[in-house]
Amino acid sequence: MPKFAVILPAAGKSSRFNDKEKKPFTNLDGRAVWLRCAEYFVNRSDVVQTIIVISAEDQELFERRYRPNIAFMNVQVVLGGAERFESVANALNKVTPDADFVAIHDAVRPCVTNEQVEAVFSAAAQHGAALLAVPVSETIKQVDAQKKVQATVNRDGLWLAQTPQVFRKEWLLEAYGQRAKFPGPITDDAQLVEAAGHAVYVVPSTATNIKITAKPDLFLAAAILKSRPDPKPNRPIHPFADEEMWK
Repeated sequence: MPKFAVILPAAGKSSRFNDKEKKPFTNLDGRAVWLRCAEYFVNRSDVVQTIIVISAEDQELFERRYRPNIAFMNVQVVLGGAERFESVANALNKVTPDADFVAIHDAVRPCVTNEQVEAVFSAAAQHGAALLAVPVSETIKQVDAQKKVQATVNRDGLWLAQTPQVFRKEWLLEAYGQRAKFPGPITDDAQLVEAAGHAVYVVPSTATNIKITAKPDLFLAAAILKSRPDPKPNRPIHPFADEEMWK
């Protein structure tokens, strides 16, 4: 059975969230957003390592508030860099030799499902690299800096990338090792692996696998979770699991 390491990037500044708490640490129906994300992976028998990447400025708060969760869930904490690329690279340096694949999942995307995780892990094991994505269904307009429409873009074959994104470990290490060779911005890990010459496959997902970016997204995520029969998948039970007591 293939073995997976999971990286949860959570070192961003949350500048668009406009709240005293950063997005990964804010409360979502009783638990921090990052905890909800981690719970989809820590109980899987094929996951041999779970890493969360945080900013150095958050280290004291994070370890004080979530110490019981970190210990019980066996989550490894790594400090990030100035950019997301540097944060993921720092985590890659800590990935266990036992892992065959590396999955990267936004620590602010708490509405993925166990079925979606299983599907993208299976596709990566089959093809070497896979990500969740949804086909574009809305009309797309290209506009200029003045918000004037310049063109209507053909949406055929266009998909919106999500996470988890899962790759053979050696492919991802190779891609990150060649980052300086790739011109232009790299907006996700799949793009970097593509640029390294590897085929990446999409696994159909749903629009409910949202990424929390602004405050209204938090309310939408809560509604999505509450609409499900079991809104707390794979929740580890622990007497100190409620991080609220550590604030």
